[in-house]
Amino acid sequence: MNQSAIRVLVVDDEAAIRRALRAPLQELGFQISEASRGEEALQLLHSGTFDVVLLDINMPGIGGIETLRRIRAFAPRLPILMVTVREGEEEKVEALELGADDYVTKPFSIRELIARIRTAHRRVHAPARAEDAPIEIGEIRLDPTKRSVTKRGQMVHLTRKEFDILHCLMSRAGRVVTYAKLLTAVWGADCREEVEYLRTFVRQLRKKIEDDPSNPIYVLTDVYVGYRFADAQMLQDGKDEGARASAGGAQAGEL
Repeated sequence: MNQSAIRVLVVDDEAAIRRALRAPLQELGFQISEASRGEEALQLLHSGTFDVVLLDINMPGIGGIETLRRIRAFAPRLPILMVTVREGEEEKVEALELGADDYVTKPFSIRELIARIRTAHRRVHAPARAEDAPIEIGEIRLDPTKRSVTKRGQMVHLTRKEFDILHCLMSRAGRVVTYAKLLTAVWGADCREEVEYLRTFVRQLRKKIEDDPSNPIYVLTDVYVGYRFADAQMLQDGKDEGARASAGGAQAGEL
């Protein structure tokens, strides 16, 4: 067994889903363990070591949300990706608020899942960055100390709130930030329900940092959930996907 393989615990009550995930993940070098219920997953986590947990929200027994809550009690940094259904926006938000790192929505492509697993694993093992250190992603550079933003070396003039939104998103690049968390971070807890207000500011921010605000590559929307700033890998994947589409490449299968 490859000692450097990412160890993934797949927790899903559907055996067909676990089988469908096992083969492609193992083929790419991941080390896979499986559990069919949250209770079984907790036992495995207490007795073994894992790098990432892929956790279905809708399971019998204690269910995915309660399993997440219990895992976070003893493993606050373990990357956890929730598997959700398309209509489960409230559950996605609840899971993220409880400390899930990310989620994938059924049906999802294997390519998307692998990217999310690797991103979550890489984030945990990345060197700590000083809070006041500049952040540079793609062509955007944000300096928290100077409260300045440049794109391709040119100054981008942002309002105070636009800067605070961008800083909050860029400091969590690759991760979805829920509307409530973003509103609380920028305006305070009293404003955590003002989603339309936030959307107005994000539209203005996109006009200033995106080449095509109607087709953003940096500030991405997770519908009904929140926003995420693309990290370097997501930007590269987007370029690669565009190149494949231009060349008529085949699309990845879905689960």
